[in-house]
Amino acid sequence: MTPALRSELERAITSARGKPFRIDHIRDVSGGCINRALVLEGSGRRWFAKVNALRFADAFAAEADGLLALAKTGIRTPEVIAQGSAKDEVFLVLEYLDLGAGSDSAYRALGRQLAATHGHHGERFGWHRDNFIGATAQGNRESGSWVEFWHHRRLAPQLALAAENGMRGNLQRLGDALLAALPRFFVSYAPAAALVHGDLWSGNAAFLADGSPVVFDPAVYHGDREVDLAMTELFGGFPAAFHAAYREAAPLADGYEVRRTLYNLYHVLNHASLFGGGYAAQAERMMERLLAETRG
Repeated sequence: MTPALRSELERAITSARGKPFRIDHIRDVSGGCINRALVLEGSGRRWFAKVNALRFADAFAAEADGLLALAKTGIRTPEVIAQGSAKDEVFLVLEYLDLGAGSDSAYRALGRQLAATHGHHGERFGWHRDNFIGATAQGNRESGSWVEFWHHRRLAPQLALAAENGMRGNLQRLGDALLAALPRFFVSYAPAAALVHGDLWSGNAAFLADGSPVVFDPAVYHGDREVDLAMTELFGGFPAAFHAAYREAAPLADGYEVRRTLYNLYHVLNHASLFGGGYAAQAERMMERLLAETRG
């Protein structure tokens, strides 16, 4: 850590908390592939800090905005302490939480709390600012139509990004056909504009020692609550106890199993652009299944 960054972190935390803070020890921690993550210890306290290049300033601002929005619904998030910069680096300081795995009862609590968060509705789909899904910019310009929003703010940008990354041919043909067919998935289903976490895979939720759930790294917006439920079944997934508790609190509408594939396609396409590998082929298979549904 540069002296300038160390000094600015100390100044920012001191200003935010109203008490002098001096860093005595810095520990690198794992937990992400985008930012450098640190635990700052000193003055009898610990804080969690993310650090990156100046170009990530907007990503940190968007993350702080999302954490604050979720916290207002009652679901636990790390408290936002401070944001700032030092020369060519930016940082985001959060409450340090000792997080671990959860029991079935802890996951049931998370299911109930997420259902309560989804009960907070907006007037339109989208958000007051753009943010990020991982390292990818996520546009959130508001719309009164969920189909329009999912088309123009989610699937179409990911298909365009895939094309820029060399994924053309069959993937784009399937994508064009799916975009044209999108209204057919919503003939008898009109979702409310629920506040969603937006990136709720298993790595973005954990638990305190007493079992209290904590969510973090959001990509919030007002959208169909099913986008969160779908992602909890992707990339490892959440246990059955979570899903049972959520559905008891807020039952899902018919057709969710098909829409789950439609919503998770967004994340699989994003992973195809970010990481390559077999994600493009997976996205093609998902689109083939979805198009088959429209012909059934």
